[in-house]
Amino acid sequence: MTVHPISPVYDTNSKILILGSFPSVKSREEMFFYGHPQNRFWKVIASVFECDVPETIEEKKKLLFENGVALWDVIASCEIEGSADSSIKNVKVNDLSKILNEADIKAIFINGKTAEKYFKKYTKPKIKRDAQCLPSTSPANAAWSVERLCEKWKVIKEIQR
Repeated sequence: MTVHPISPVYDTNSKILILGSFPSVKSREEMFFYGHPQNRFWKVIASVFECDVPETIEEKKKLLFENGVALWDVIASCEIEGSADSSIKNVKVNDLSKILNEADIKAIFINGKTAEKYFKKYTKPKIKRDAQCLPSTSPANAAWSVERLCEKWKVIKEIQR
């Protein structure tokens, strides 16, 4: 069983919650979200908010906080082989109540189909809120170019701050 080692990133000004599935091996090593250089998350978020692509964890947190974005994952622990979402078994989900109680989250977005699957199965019935699934920024989602991802992900900027 692999336990999620990264704390959620949010503050009381967070309006948007983005949920991934579970951190990759590289992200678990770095102890921060979307740590694999091939993952396009930070390029997409920087494009959406029209700023430079953050390099350090501090720069990444600053980008999130300045734009009212909270970041976490649906899964708290699971059995997983490497970083393959397809291998995920025996899922336990994160409790989102702390974020939802402390921040005025206006919208929840999900990064990819695996996160959506577990959100719908376990999280949605608990929190009784919908979430919009966006195409995964993972390099495994090769059908989507960075440009197409940026276009689709722009919807997060439309949420009132």
